[in-house]
Amino acid sequence: MAVQRSLDNGTCDDDGHPARTGTLWSCVAHIITAVIGSGVLSLAWSTAQLGWIAGPIALLVFAIITYLSAFLLSDCYRSDDGTRNKSYMDAVDLYLGRNRTWLCAFLQNLSLYGTDIAYVITTSTSMRAIQKSNCYHREGQHAPCSYGDISYMLLFGAVQVVMSQIPDFHNMEWLSVVAAIMSFTYSFIGFGLGFAQVIENGRIKGSITGVPAANIADKLWLAFQALGDIAFAYPYSIILLEIQDTLRSPPPENKTMKKASMISIFVTTFFYLCCGCFGYAAFGNKTPGNLLTGFGFYEPYWLIDFANACIVLHLVGGYQIFGQPVFAFVERWFTKKFPSSGFVNNFYTFKLPLLPSFQVNPFKVCFRTAYVASTTVIAMIFPYFNQVLGVLGALNFWPLAIYFPVEMYFVQKKIQPWTRKWVVLRSFSIFCLLVSIVGLIGSIQGLISARFG
Repeated sequence: MAVQRSLDNGTCDDDGHPARTGTLWSCVAHIITAVIGSGVLSLAWSTAQLGWIAGPIALLVFAIITYLSAFLLSDCYRSDDGTRNKSYMDAVDLYLGRNRTWLCAFLQNLSLYGTDIAYVITTSTSMRAIQKSNCYHREGQHAPCSYGDISYMLLFGAVQVVMSQIPDFHNMEWLSVVAAIMSFTYSFIGFGLGFAQVIENGRIKGSITGVPAANIADKLWLAFQALGDIAFAYPYSIILLEIQDTLRSPPPENKTMKKASMISIFVTTFFYLCCGCFGYAAFGNKTPGNLLTGFGFYEPYWLIDFANACIVLHLVGGYQIFGQPVFAFVERWFTKKFPSSGFVNNFYTFKLPLLPSFQVNPFKVCFRTAYVASTTVIAMIFPYFNQVLGVLGALNFWPLAIYFPVEMYFVQKKIQPWTRKWVVLRSFSIFCLLVSIVGLIGSIQGLISARFG
């Protein structure tokens, strides 16, 4: 009866938890924050490796695959009895059983963790690019403007130690809105600079086969790595259900999520095609690995500075979008494992001058700080933008964006083997597995060459 009264007052949902207030547009903001990240900056390079036919086709194909994955997964939020699956792993546990849940947990948290490592690399690269841009403007394009990135990684890590104390996803709507605006801004600047460069050149650079390589093997490695980079840029399946769990109902959450996914993927694909194609058209075989930090553009330096500042602000929020599910998973496990531990479960209230009071949990502070520190250290060891994105994209693409959603859909909809829908979805999964394998092989080869070559 107490729950019912709360429902009448609009303070709790049907599961007794605080009322979810997310809307279509807050959902779009979360998705765009998650999708348009550091991956967009590598798409011009990826298009250059694949050429004028395969490059744009690959971008469109990955967009379609991402929407299909989101469509399948959004239906898994509520089970037949109306129970909510508040996270990706909750859904896998319900539909596929305990053994595959552990595999999913490992892959999901590894992917989220790896994405945060990539965000540390990208942010430090953008911060360094601002300093280099100003140096080139003062001293000329051939000046030896060389700067390290370790200090920038440490600075970003320090900011994330503070930001990581945001309690959970439900307290991040404002951060996602700011981050989404930033992602639109720097994507539009990258597209605009590429378009302006094409006009200045008076022609479209590039070729059907893409950037030439010394031999066929090298060309294949680079093409495979490009597929890995594109795979990194699109999917957000690993946090889709966490985002869906913020939505209010009615209307049904899956309908809102499908509509939000369509809007978000349409918008991101437009920007991806603009950045990828105009970046390649502007620089051809000399397309940089990172469109805004590789210094294909030198002027106007202030606009490049502004775009990189937007990247930094976006990834401050983007880091938390991918970090919060890891925090929630680990903290839930420790709470269940040690229910009587004060270190794990007790909260203490602090009040600082001029600031509202806030609550602190010792375990959360220690674990989240260690998480941020570890991502920062690994980024210092492997500061290779394109290669790291390719490995992460290929590693997470098939199992998390395709395999688990397809298998859960089979169970939920009770699809029988060898029916037409079963054959189509199984073929779709096998195709995506092959893409993921070649992307992973090419990206690992590129990472090894960059680290030890």
